Amino acid sequence: MSTPTRLLPALTHARVFRIAAPIVLSNATVPLLGAVDTAVVGRLGEAAPIGAVGIGAVILASLYWIFGFLRMGTTGLAAQAHGAGDVPERTAVFLRALLVGLAAGAALVVLQWLLFGAAFAIAPASPEVEGLARQYLSIRIWGAPATIALYAVTGWLIALERTRGVLVLQLWMNGLNIALDLWFVLGLGWGVPGVALATLVAEWTGLALGLWLCRAAFGPAFAAARARLMDGAALRRMVSVNRDIMLRSVMLQLSFTAFIFLGAHRGDVTLAANQVLLQFLEITAYALDGFAFAAETLVGQAVGARDRWAVRRASLVASHWGVGGAAVLSLTFALAGPALIDVMTTAPEVRAAARSYLPWAAAAPLIGIASWMFDGIFIGATLTREMLRAMVISVAIYVGAVLTLVPAFGNHGLWAALMVLNTARGVTMALRYKAAEAKAA
Repeated sequence: MSTPTRLLPALTHARVFRIAAPIVLSNATVPLLGAVDTAVVGRLGEAAPIGAVGIGAVILASLYWIFGFLRMGTTGLAAQAHGAGDVPERTAVFLRALLVGLAAGAALVVLQWLLFGAAFAIAPASPEVEGLARQYLSIRIWGAPATIALYAVTGWLIALERTRGVLVLQLWMNGLNIALDLWFVLGLGWGVPGVALATLVAEWTGLALGLWLCRAAFGPAFAAARARLMDGAALRRMVSVNRDIMLRSVMLQLSFTAFIFLGAHRGDVTLAANQVLLQFLEITAYALDGFAFAAETLVGQAVGARDRWAVRRASLVASHWGVGGAAVLSLTFALAGPALIDVMTTAPEVRAAARSYLPWAAAAPLIGIASWMFDGIFIGATLTREMLRAMVISVAIYVGAVLTLVPAFGNHGLWAALMVLNTARGVTMALRYKAAEAKAA
């Protein structure tokens, strides 16, 4: 075992829970906002506003998703600097990520007409829906710098174990957004532009609150951190880490998109059933994210402190919670799945189809937990190149599974292939786990 360069706080189950619980609660508020947006515009009594807000939100979410690497990369790098006791570098990581987020958002604002034109060319809508959607987008796009910069804020807070701050930030943004939705749309009658303006205000005030929560970055270490901003080695490392995470995320997203499209080829009922069951996977991701984030934070700090034993302890303790959460979710889906399906759809044929594929969705949390926890461990250790290689291998195995299982077993084969993908991700990263401990040597 390596000799630690800095003594870390005791790595207990209580500490993991303190990191994870606010993230789980924070994630629980996310679906509520989309439901309120839909309900508010639904009160206008027309279909077009609902479609416009829906398609506009999807376009922006897709654009912002590209920059999700900034949250993960910031957490890994800042946690390592924090573990090493290097306060100026910890601050510099935040400032670099913040500047990247603001610049990326500004680029989206400048390129908005090109981006939105391409989006509607790929997924055309009726003239009325497209017109309202363009109104929505033309307002909301001005929040892009704030939204992407908030990835840096969130990543930095997680790295410092300040996940209560993340919860406060999410509650503020979603609460204000909902309140302004009701006022602007139902009170003032501003319609679709009112929904967009509510979100815009929430995004920029959220960034202001986030910067206040990160005010420690602007304290005594700020001058030293600013002097390091353009450090060549640090910048190259940041680019490398974020590039690998982005490429890995694109491959994962393409795999899930392929799952949806392949399901669509099997008819509308199968597509609808798959869409219902994918909500179970989304619930799983929201619920278990907190434990993966805890692994990112604690493993990153242990690597920074050069404490190999702490890397192992962090990986095990966080994973214990992850496996426990996955078991609870699997049991819940198995027992309450039919009732949940009935809540999400009233179509008898879709209900019947979803029930037949429910065992796959019920098994998914337990099958996928290894891949999600290793994601957190590898992000904390900044083993992003290994993550990317594991994803390349896993996707190749997934393609083979799809080609083999779908012709033989139909949609059951498609779900089995998705389980193969998550299993392959877990196995390929498990084979490289020792590299995470070696980073602390």
